[in-house]
Amino acid sequence: MRFDATEVGLGDIDAKTAASLLAAAGDIALVMDSAGVIREVSLGSSESQFDAATQWVGRPWSDTVTADTRAKIDTLLKEALSSGTSKRRQVNHALPDGDEIPVSYTALRMGRDGAVVAVGRDMRHVSALQQRLVEAQQAMERDYWRLRHVETRYRLLFQIASDAILVLDASTLKVLDANFAAGHVFGDAPDRLVGRVFPFGTDADGVRTLEALSATARSAGRAGDVLVSMKTGGRSYHASASCFRQESATLLLVRLAAADIAPNTSASGDSPLRVIDLLERSPDGFVVTDLEGHVLTANRSFLDIAGLATEDQVRGTLLSTYIGRPGADFPVFTTMLKKNGVVRLMATSARGLHGQQSEVEVSAVWAPQSEEPCIGFTIRDIGRRLAASPQGARDLTRAVEELTTLVGRVSLRDLVRDTVDLVERHFIEAALELTNDNRTSAAEVLGVSRQSLYVKLRRHRLAAAGGGDAPPVS
Repeated sequence: MRFDATEVGLGDIDAKTAASLLAAAGDIALVMDSAGVIREVSLGSSESQFDAATQWVGRPWSDTVTADTRAKIDTLLKEALSSGTSKRRQVNHALPDGDEIPVSYTALRMGRDGAVVAVGRDMRHVSALQQRLVEAQQAMERDYWRLRHVETRYRLLFQIASDAILVLDASTLKVLDANFAAGHVFGDAPDRLVGRVFPFGTDADGVRTLEALSATARSAGRAGDVLVSMKTGGRSYHASASCFRQESATLLLVRLAAADIAPNTSASGDSPLRVIDLLERSPDGFVVTDLEGHVLTANRSFLDIAGLATEDQVRGTLLSTYIGRPGADFPVFTTMLKKNGVVRLMATSARGLHGQQSEVEVSAVWAPQSEEPCIGFTIRDIGRRLAASPQGARDLTRAVEELTTLVGRVSLRDLVRDTVDLVERHFIEAALELTNDNRTSAAEVLGVSRQSLYVKLRRHRLAAAGGGDAPPVS
């Protein structure tokens, strides 16, 4: 249908009548002069929220909206006066009670006198839907991060578990996930176990036993412990399986626990395990390193000293990162171990990952001829025992105080020289005492060459002290 006679039929209609007609198509219509002052208000909606619109008569249109949408009002008026109609724009009307009503307006120029009619649609239902969408998105975001945190905790527990754990697809028995302990049991990297069909890594009897275990878990939901032997290492393990659902898939969780640490192990065969358990619970730090100082294992107390959360964080790092001076104290340990076989109560300092420091006593013993040569360190925090200054520190303080009494009677240069000699002699004596008069080790502790140490020993008349290695004859 065409409206060729529109100009004939509506050409003489006034702005007020046009506003009434347009309000019927929308929710509200405003009649304004060319300056944007509201002259008439026509409501097409019976909702009480627009009752305040009758008070807008005589006010500029821009004064009825919030400050952040007034620029849109100016744009609507300019477009209507210049081209006859404007694009649709949303503004927010401010109500006396502080609420806001979002309204989408289109402005039309009516007649030749510059009158403008603005037709608006109430957008509160759209805004409500948008708000619900935003709230739903925020809820989804919170759920997403909650699931991420849960997954992180699961992955951490999964990887630090001491028992081997495999997650299998119940229908195909293919491995979907494996932890580090599983890699150790099956003698392969955990990621290389993924995709393999379970069971594997055991003899024919073990394969049949594990197949029966998996079948029982699929049908009953859980299967009890069975004993199987692995080809790698020849150790025996107690295997158990549980069935669970994840999304639309059925999965099996298979757990392998070493048989020699099972709860029913006889008391006559678990003495070494009890020793290991006691070392793990010891209040003193206990660390095992290789002969180069790389950490192989450490107990909970040492992790507390180092400020670390898990043993994986310290494994493979150098002990000198946390104990003593890097590059200096560990050679002293090895030198004394080669000479005496043990190190007893060597005083040094410990450094945590986050900068905390403490005074410690270190004892060490080594097993150089074992299948895997290693060194064991016991580390005891003695910070609370050091409330009083040691005898050497008191003697040094007393000597410095005596030198202070010479101020005014001796030149500053002589005072500084005598003080430096006093402090140097004190630290050389402390290093010799620490290393049991081994001058090579003392030089390493002090960070000087052996020749420099010999020169200082002669200057301080300490060359004949102790029975350590003799200085070279010039």
